[in-house]
Amino acid sequence: MNKKRILIIDDEASQRELLSMLFSRKGYSVTCASRGDDGLKEHERSVPDVVILDIRLPDRNGLEVLGELRRNNPGTAIIMITAYHDVETTVRAMKLGACDYITKPIDVDEIEKAVSRAFRLATTDGPKTSPIEQDLQKGPIIGRSKAMKEIFKSIGMLCENRVTVLIEGETGTGKELIAKAIHCFGLDADHPFLAINCSALVESLLESELFGHEKGAFTGAVSRKKGKFELAGEGTIFLDEVGEIPFEIQAKLLRFLQEREFQRIGGEKTLKANARVIAATNRDLWRMVKEGAFREDLYYRLSVARVHVPPLRERKEDLLCLIDHLLKKVNLEVAKDIKSVEERGMLRLLEYEWPGNVRQLENVLTRAAIATRGEVLLEEALIPFLGKEAVQAETPGQNRLSLHEVEKDHILKILASTNWHITKSAQILGISRPTLRTKIKEYNLLPKH
Repeated sequence: MNKKRILIIDDEASQRELLSMLFSRKGYSVTCASRGDDGLKEHERSVPDVVILDIRLPDRNGLEVLGELRRNNPGTAIIMITAYHDVETTVRAMKLGACDYITKPIDVDEIEKAVSRAFRLATTDGPKTSPIEQDLQKGPIIGRSKAMKEIFKSIGMLCENRVTVLIEGETGTGKELIAKAIHCFGLDADHPFLAINCSALVESLLESELFGHEKGAFTGAVSRKKGKFELAGEGTIFLDEVGEIPFEIQAKLLRFLQEREFQRIGGEKTLKANARVIAATNRDLWRMVKEGAFREDLYYRLSVARVHVPPLRERKEDLLCLIDHLLKKVNLEVAKDIKSVEERGMLRLLEYEWPGNVRQLENVLTRAAIATRGEVLLEEALIPFLGKEAVQAETPGQNRLSLHEVEKDHILKILASTNWHITKSAQILGISRPTLRTKIKEYNLLPKH
């Protein structure tokens, strides 16, 4: 029986050696290449089932190599690995046909599971992809946490089809940004993206905004008006706060999702439309279904695909990169040149629970920046905008924890919550298992009995 074959294309010798040793011991036939061109030649020679491909190579961009591999042998399953964490690269890799995308430092359990999934894919004709006709613009979605990496992957998969999507998450988590990314990276990016806040309009106005109305349909309807579904064409309708849609309009929305047809208010003609629907909610729609406040059949129609966006307090490992990104944006908006946040101020931001999530973080940084004269945001500039809890917590002579102490406490809490399961804890923290073990040793952490 022939061994299953893996090709590793990575310019980092230690990485190649580690992965080669890992999979050789598991009985796979492993070959390696340190450059993109060499990898393509080795692929042609050995015809591997699975390729593990680094995105940064000395001679070529890994995405170019990915494209050539997929064109030459669409049945090969390809796993991308990278030290960089961004949505546009993930989406491009998924659109070009990568079956998975893993960030460095590589977690052994994660790469093993990815390879296992890849071998199952390699026995088929491989994932179907469409070519990228233009470079994708850098997007505004920032995050390095495990949860955000999964969202990037979801965007990559959902932009290749037109299924209805339900995005769930608290206010301020960036649900509309995710909806826009699915649209802008998608098949119909040249068509309109139309957003409507379902909680901001009374029932009659909301129905008119969605479906349009005929002249004379109601008082004030002095002319015919096209609704969002009609105006969107082949584009996307984003229904924000979809849980606030009144029951009667829910029935009309359900009909549209089932039949792709509707009528304007006061009209008799049945109209067709093919707009994609992406909905978002900060409420528990299933609970609303159980309480009789939301139609069960509409819930299933809306949630063909679901994306859960975690609150900022559950992915605080993203705070540093978010702050860095938002400060650049804030500087442009308020004409400042703020380069950093002082350590005590950063501790405040890390300790805060962020009930308003990323939107609140941007608001706090903006207001603090307006009140700052220098290049550094100080603790005292931030505290007034962090709510009563932060002000009350500031007592004269209070001993403040260092960043290392905060990190130690956070790691200990995560370990305790997983019952000291190293792999689960590392995934939640967004670091590799070796890094977590180094931290445990560095901080001399011990489980409480």
